Parts: sequence; C-alpha cells; structure tokens
Amino acid sequence: MGIMQRSTLKRSNDSTRIVITALMGIAFGVCIGISISSAHLSKISLLSGVKNSFDVPMSEIGRSHPFIESSSGTKHIEALGSASLSKINASSNPRGAESLPPGIVVSESDLYLRRLWGDPSEDIKKKPKYLLTFTVGYDQRHNIDAAVKKFSDDFAILLFHYDGRTSEWDQFEWSKNAIHVSARKQTKWWYAKRFLHPDIVSAYEYILIWDEDLGVEHFNGDKYMDLVIKHGLEISQPGIEPNNGLTWEMTKRRGDSEVHTVTNEKPGWCSDPHLPPCAAFVEIMAPAFSREAWRCVWHMLQNDLVHGWGLDFALRRCVAQPAHERIGVIDSQWIIHQVIPSLGNQGQSDDGTDPREAVRKRCRTEWAEFQARLSNADKEHLNELKQNGKG
Repeated sequence: MGIMQRSTLKRSNDSTRIVITALMGIAFGVCIGISISSAHLSKISLLSGVKNSFDVPMSEIGRSHPFIESSSGTKHIEALGSASLSKINASSNPRGAESLPPGIVVSESDLYLRRLWGDPSEDIKKKPKYLLTFTVGYDQRHNIDAAVKKFSDDFAILLFHYDGRTSEWDQFEWSKNAIHVSARKQTKWWYAKRFLHPDIVSAYEYILIWDEDLGVEHFNGDKYMDLVIKHGLEISQPGIEPNNGLTWEMTKRRGDSEVHTVTNEKPGWCSDPHLPPCAAFVEIMAPAFSREAWRCVWHMLQNDLVHGWGLDFALRRCVAQPAHERIGVIDSQWIIHQVIPSLGNQGQSDDGTDPREAVRKRCRTEWAEFQARLSNADKEHLNELKQNGKG
C-alpha cells in the first residue's frame, strides 16, 4: 500500500515539473519574440527620425548601396553619410559655407555661457546687453574687483590675462561667471583682434574695452550707457579726471556738462575744429563701441601693431559723418587714470635700457607705422578710383 502511494506521488511530481518547464519555455519564447520585434521597430523608428537630416529621401537611395540589408531592406545608420547628396551652391552663404543649405548656417556667435545639460533654450535666464573687457594682471585684482562692481548684470565680463594667472580670480564670486582668456605678455588690442571678432560679439549692443588701472569711484555703468544711448554716441569714453596732465583736452572731464563732443586744444594742434584731437576723438584706455562701429574698428586693427597707438585718431572713419556728433566723452560719469605701468613692466630690453622704455619705444614706432599704412592705403584707394573713372 505504501509502495503504491509513493509511486503515485512520484508520477504527480513528474507531471508538475513537465508543466512548469513548458510554461517557462513559452514565457522565454514570448520574451525573445518581443525583444526582436522591439529592436526591429526601434531600428526603423531611429532611421525614420534621422532620414530628414539628409538631403536625399531614404526611398531615393538605391538598393545597390552596401548598407542595405538584402533580407530586411533596412539601412545601416553608420553608412548613411555615404549617400549621394544633392548639389548645393548657395552663393549668399558666408565664404566657405556655400555647399550648405542656408537654413543650417550660423554665421554669428556670442559669449553666453551654457549648461552641459537640459533644454538649450532654457540655458540663459538673462542675456546681457553689453560686453565689458579688461586686460589684467593678478596684481590689479582689487582694482578690477572694484570696477566690475560698478556694472550690473546687463554687462558680460571678459578678462584677458597677460600674466597667465586665471584660477586665482575665483576668490571673487563674479569671476566664476566671467570668461577668462589667457596669453602671456599680450596687450588688449592683441586680444581684441583675435577674440573679439565682430561676428563673435554681435549679440552685444556695445563693447567696452578697458584698461586695468582706472579708478571708478565716480562711475556707474548703467548710467553711463543711458547717456551714451541718449546722445546717440557710437564711440565714447568716460571723462578722465585731469589730475596729472597726461590726457588730451578732449578727454578731460568737464564739471559743467553731461557730455561733450568738441574742445579747444593747444594752438596749432587742430587743423579743423571738428577733427581730432579737438573733436571726433577718444583715447584708447576706456573706449566703448556700438556693435556697428566695432565691426569697422576691428577691421582697422593691425595684427602686428599690438599697442593701438594712433588708432584714436582714425576712429572717426568708423561712424557716420559728421563724426564729431557721434563720438564723445561722458562727463557726468568719470574715471581716474591711475597710470600704473603694469603691462609695461613686463617688457624686455634688447640693449640694456629700462624695459618700460623699450615698451614705450615700441608704442611710438607702432604709431608712426600705423599712420604710414593708413596714409598709403588712402592713396592706393584713391588711385584705384581714378583708374576706374570714379575719382
């Protein structure tokens, strides 16, 4: 009796195992089938999503291409780049981009800092209207800190470091949101020519290119820009406190005016009262340019003439005439030139003289060279006009 019960129980267990095994096999088969179908659908979905990135519709790509599977007709995405594209020659595109469809061309940029995550359209909470640049050494950090605090978040801050020290500036909270560019022993005009191309800074209404040794106790960035816009100035600078006799008469602050655009210089210095240095003139220590004026000024900067001497006399070429109505000095927002020869101290003399004197000598040489180049360019252009019957 006991033997029969054990035999019956054994057959029952065997049947249960068979049923369980069968169910597991069916479940496994279903999972495999779903996975294959899902992968196939994903592949088709992915291809349909990327096909619009190519100029040739998928249906027009011949089956003779090696990236088409003969069995399924699906296309390997890694080979899509070899597809034959329709020929494009958009002459209106920037030079070098004629083979691209115009809708994909982005010819201008900006200096907005962006996140590495999230929706790109949500990266920037507020777009600054102006760009403020300083060419700095770490020794002048407290002076720059005081200056930056005179500007609101309407100004993007860009520091050009001529001493190679950048990370130390993070002691200032604002520095963590600033842009830092470093190249040793270079001037602000060297930086400007290479990093402030008009197409890079076109997002900003005005570009301010300041020295590092400027006292700002009597200056406010927002009020300054309000006056620049109010008076329609394309190129401007704050008035300079006349405390050391080193400034031109035109750029000295006047205590009885808001803005001035003309002045009286020393006898014989001005051939015309509306020409530099009596008018249409600002110095190069703290200029502010509209984006339109800067586009012109940038092209006038010479790659090898890095100090910018002589540039101030030629700025009037970059605004609509009469230039003296569009270039001026803001008297009610004024600065102090502290005359700290910080970058000058980084010079090197080839003949044993004071390194600072070697830098000043280079400045004077560049001024003469710039004047010569500009004069020659004027003559060449006038000759071309005469030859073409337009002179």
